[in-house]
Amino acid sequence: MSEQNQAPQTGDEKKGDSTEHINLKVVGNDHNEVFFKIKRTTQLKKLMDAYCERQGKSLASLRFLYDGERVQSHNTPHELDMEDGDAIDVMVEQI
Repeated sequence: MSEQNQAPQTGDEKKGDSTEHINLKVVGNDHNEVFFKIKRTTQLKKLMDAYCERQGKSLASLRFLYDGERVQSHNTPHELDMEDGDAIDVMVEQI
């Protein structure tokens, strides 16, 4: 029976890997760094909103970029193949 108990634990670990947390760094134009820890499956809108609130900026006035590509609010770290310690760049929207 102990073997049966071990098999589900291995399955649980695999499930845990897909929802594990990831540390991301958000870097502004002023090179100010803000660190966030979120789940790989969490939409990045949560991170973007939190960054804007901390910086006193409007989400509409900023653009978030990862590997040179614009980050959409519905994207997740998993979708973008982000790894622990990756950086998201923030640029001021120019009109």
